[in-house]
Amino acid sequence: MSIRPIHNEYEILSKVALGDVRAFTYLFDTYYRHLGQYVYRLTESTDAAEEIVQDVFVKIWSRRQDLTQIESFTDYLFIITRNRTYRFLKDKANAHLKQQEWEQQYREELYLPGDISPEESFCLMVDKLVEKLPPQQKKVYELSRIDHLKYSEIAVMLGISQETVKKHIVAANKFIKNSISEKNHLLFLVFSAICSHFRN
Repeated sequence: MSIRPIHNEYEILSKVALGDVRAFTYLFDTYYRHLGQYVYRLTESTDAAEEIVQDVFVKIWSRRQDLTQIESFTDYLFIITRNRTYRFLKDKANAHLKQQEWEQQYREELYLPGDISPEESFCLMVDKLVEKLPPQQKKVYELSRIDHLKYSEIAVMLGISQETVKKHIVAANKFIKNSISEKNHLLFLVFSAICSHFRN
């Protein structure tokens, strides 16, 4: 990318170095389009181009005191933009790789072999998480969610207060939701209501 420097570049940079906002705005307006086009060619994303160029100028403003020490501002501008763009592309590639790894793990854990539906598989996953709950918490959860007993009935049956029953349910739900969210929290919201059907 070749950027032609403005004719009064040093004067503008000197003003920016002193905190002149108008000079900085002029600098931004002068180079924004060129940098945006460069970033867009690499990322194919208008949003990414806007974000990256804005980040570049935020960095320039945060280091404005050093601007007069830079031998070639346009080269400096290009290097910062290029590095920020490459970091964006690297992060995007890593995120895509992690997504693929998650999808593979999710398929292995949720979609079990045979004729088991996704809903049934999800419920089996929840059942595995329930087995990890502390004994009393597990008992309360099962009486509430599987046997559909009221808090008052569970309290009488186990000899504990209704408030304790509620605390156990809240803690159990939090543990299950947090565990499921690492895979897909939306499935918890969609399928949890029908799990009792497959358990009965």
